[in-house]
Amino acid sequence: MFDIKWIRENPDAFDRGLARRGLEPLAGAVLAIDQERREEVQKLQDAQSKRNAASKEIGTAMAQKDNETARRLKEEVQKLKSTIQECEALERRLGEELHRMLSEIANIPLDEVPDGRDESANREIRKNGAVREFSFTPKQHFEIGEGLGLMDFDLATAIAGARFVVLKGALARLERGLAQFMLDLHTAHHGYEEAYVPYLVRDETLYGTGQLPKFADDLFVTKDGRWLIPTAEVSLTNFVRERIVEERDLPMRLTAYTPCFRLEAGAAGKDTRGMIRQHQFSKVELVSIAKPEESRAELDRMLHSAERVLQELGLPYRVVVLSTGDMGFAAQMTYDIEVWLPGQNAYREISSCSVCGDFQARRMNARYRPSGEGRAPRHVHTLNGSGLAVGRTLIAVLENYQEADGSVRVPPALKPYMAGVDLIRADG
Repeated sequence: MFDIKWIRENPDAFDRGLARRGLEPLAGAVLAIDQERREEVQKLQDAQSKRNAASKEIGTAMAQKDNETARRLKEEVQKLKSTIQECEALERRLGEELHRMLSEIANIPLDEVPDGRDESANREIRKNGAVREFSFTPKQHFEIGEGLGLMDFDLATAIAGARFVVLKGALARLERGLAQFMLDLHTAHHGYEEAYVPYLVRDETLYGTGQLPKFADDLFVTKDGRWLIPTAEVSLTNFVRERIVEERDLPMRLTAYTPCFRLEAGAAGKDTRGMIRQHQFSKVELVSIAKPEESRAELDRMLHSAERVLQELGLPYRVVVLSTGDMGFAAQMTYDIEVWLPGQNAYREISSCSVCGDFQARRMNARYRPSGEGRAPRHVHTLNGSGLAVGRTLIAVLENYQEADGSVRVPPALKPYMAGVDLIRADG
């Protein structure tokens, strides 16, 4: 959400930022509602002042037994009460309309973000790791998993419908081991504090991170009105909702391993085979709460923390910066990490790391108190990233470490989490 004062002072910059996202200019419409609301506030304050003055004069008139003046003043007060009620109702309606408009406008990109309509304008930053040359035609992950007898999509469909999977035996353990490996790396080496968080959240929680109201159709909602989280970012970022934290406690770095739930309403026909795009998947999330002047550097730090996972696993990847047309709603800037999948002969997204500025903080009323006497609280900056998507990391391990006979070598970094097993085979 935006600071309306900033839009008043920078309408052209606001519209330029929206134009970079391919959006129509909105400063004029926003400021028109804002001006009407401010005028109504002034009318309300004037009417309240007149009512208070008239009420005092009634007392004076009554004390002087000036009944005619008292009667006239009482009639005036009644009219002013009606005016006040009308002004309050209109000001409330205009305030709600302004709030709705501001809630549905995407964040303004940073200057360094490349302009473009879609992912075709994303810019590659770097590649890491050598792509393996196979002596055989590499299979896709679902062919490998089904060949091992440890990945069952038919059973999952019978239980829950399409876009679910059942993992068994060594693959179930590998998925769990990957998550533990990531958490250990982020907590022991990258300074993140692990948290266990709710998977069900309230409307205001999703509003705070920007999923509501605009993206309700992408989410699962329960009968009691709570929502299944699409990512642990939602729960972790709301740790500072309606709070003022001390400057000395920043940056806050948090991580959590959770299931994530997404309707994938717009994904019809996309990645229908396998585990790439599912309604339920697991992810290790990274969230940072930082001071404004440190948030950009914190984004690079978060990116390197996520990259380290792939480096330790020996998985080739590339880093791209997303264009203005491909960024998420709340982001000012986003790096994607794309892992190499030899079965698809393509790089596929495995992590997104974003800085949101004070966009989410304003929605959550999340602030910090700068050190120094008398300094007013300021909004924090928020960041989030995948560190990593566990299911997609499992896919990458299967495809990059597959052998000609259908077996899969276990990366050295994961052997401690696999009871020393170094080869996953169909015969166990």
